[in-house]
Amino acid sequence: MSFGQGGPFDGPGGNGTPDWGALAEESEAASRRKRWMLIGGGALAALAVAGIVTVAVISSGGDSPNGNPTARPTASGEVTPDDKPSFPDYTVPPPPNPRDYISDPKKDRAPLTPATLFPDKSMVIGEHTYPRTNTATTGDCTSASQGPLGSLLSHNGCTKLLRATYSKGGVSATVGVAVFTSPAQATKVMNQWKGGNITPLAGGGVPSAFCQGTRCRTTANATGRYAYFTIAGYNNGKATTTSETKAQAIGRDGASYAFARITQRGKDQAQKAAEKQAEEARRKAEQQQS
Repeated sequence: MSFGQGGPFDGPGGNGTPDWGALAEESEAASRRKRWMLIGGGALAALAVAGIVTVAVISSGGDSPNGNPTARPTASGEVTPDDKPSFPDYTVPPPPNPRDYISDPKKDRAPLTPATLFPDKSMVIGEHTYPRTNTATTGDCTSASQGPLGSLLSHNGCTKLLRATYSKGGVSATVGVAVFTSPAQATKVMNQWKGGNITPLAGGGVPSAFCQGTRCRTTANATGRYAYFTIAGYNNGKATTTSETKAQAIGRDGASYAFARITQRGKDQAQKAAEKQAEEARRKAEQQQS
């Protein structure tokens, strides 16, 4: 059987005899190619391993062996996580109730004078403004009251009576605030009040005829350990009537102003107490942290 020309056993002469020399050279060449492939594969493997090691080093980001970040150089003035200041954790107590400070004389320690209770030059209620004309204070509550009110104040332990008069448009109102040692005393005076009132305070442009020997508008109320009163009428001594509105308006505004001023007194003291509590809590937390 003939393999045809160019078969593997055909020699140059085509007589069917293998060319053993050519076969030997071809075998040697194949061996050299195999060795180069093995050498090249080993180099690629080495490069791959080196690449893996490089990636591992880069991905570590310079961390310390235990996994904690180490300090890194930063630009001037830049704060790193390690340099951030720490602040102590502390709980601020809830703010005190302002009413506690107008109910308990042990807490109600702020100065109590006409200047602190009636500090504004004018009484402003809504759109109404009334200039202040005079102020006064006394520890003898009966001396600044008239009728049954004087006895009622003294029998219930009134310790001080402060007054201020406001005037505008021919009418005036004297606002009086009586101070007690407990809310129960102030409430009792309000509930038992049947007549009489504080003595009207003239001066500063308000004539002595203001609410003297004539009918005037009066009110009485209480909040905390304070009872407050108003007496309002005409500067010329004219009697008030059930239909007039000017004296009624200034008397009503005077009562609102007295309540607002007493309430503000409680708020101011509660605010100061809250600030002091917060400061003490912060200082205590700093001491515990150190």
